[in-house]
Amino acid sequence: MLLGLSLTLIACSAHKRDLRSKPYVKEVFTMGTYIKITSYDKGHEKDIAAALAIAKDYDKKTSVNQSGSELDEVNDQAGIKPVKVSKSVYKLLKEAYDYSDEQTGFDMMIGAISSLWHIGFDDARKPSQSEIDQALPLVSHRLIKFDDKKQTVYITQKGAQIDLGAITKGYVSDRMTDYLKEHGVTTAIVDLGSSSLSLIGHSYRGDDQPWTIGIKDPNKEVSTQVGLLEAQDESVSTSGIYERFLKVDGKIYPHLLNPKTGYPFDNDIQSVTIVSKKGVDGDALSTTIFSLGTKKGYEFVEQHKNIEAIFVDKDNKVYVSKNLKERFEIDKKSEYQLGDIADLK
Repeated sequence: MLLGLSLTLIACSAHKRDLRSKPYVKEVFTMGTYIKITSYDKGHEKDIAAALAIAKDYDKKTSVNQSGSELDEVNDQAGIKPVKVSKSVYKLLKEAYDYSDEQTGFDMMIGAISSLWHIGFDDARKPSQSEIDQALPLVSHRLIKFDDKKQTVYITQKGAQIDLGAITKGYVSDRMTDYLKEHGVTTAIVDLGSSSLSLIGHSYRGDDQPWTIGIKDPNKEVSTQVGLLEAQDESVSTSGIYERFLKVDGKIYPHLLNPKTGYPFDNDIQSVTIVSKKGVDGDALSTTIFSLGTKKGYEFVEQHKNIEAIFVDKDNKVYVSKNLKERFEIDKKSEYQLGDIADLK
């Protein structure tokens, strides 16, 4: 089950719970990837199907690459009129707005830039500087207005576009996880395309045994790993330059775009894995932390409660935030070494 975040189910002693001897696994293709739920609880097949339907519903309503979605209508009516959206989409947009900040590297209005690059799609290209200069003034969450009473969303500038690609998977994983917990699921993994993982409860082998997550090696296309992380009742989200990128004249352009420059972020990070209680935190903040580079990103994590991080830099050094050091073990067979954050300038 090694994918973007590889999954190794490791635990020791058995514990008496009403669990299956083998997991029940169900997946659907939606939100541009395979979304999978692996559950060890008995008798929750309908609940799992309903949780997967939540992801399909959000994809239908929020995909910017799917004609007829609510988000497409909001973008189409930019500079023209407000658009009434469903309650679920309204809440997602408000959450994205709260995370958007000029200083953090995350802006929900990155769409005018991301649509130019379109990295990850067949028509991906490097836009001209004049195209980027023209689009940059359209990248600001301050161009979006909400009306809580009417439940409408209005983009005030024509050509500005919402793009929630950096937050939707984490947000949806929270909705799916909450639903499963409310319906009695105790031991499961919600996997949204491997880059966003939500763990319900402890490992299937015991109440006191955590899940063990393999952190993908960003230098390898095959399923090798940097190391192993122990986690339980948490979200694990990874962003990296290896996931989606565009190669032009020998230069790699990752899909993570800087709303200030209009170009992909360019620093010393290969990948960053965020461990948090909420998937939406990990998804949105992985972009923020990625934008800062390893040293400043590490300092950001240390200053914020409820988030931890594992950084892999371009020198093949691994930096682990303080509260994860006892829960992470580097793979001795890998080419990576643990680094000391104090050594970075």
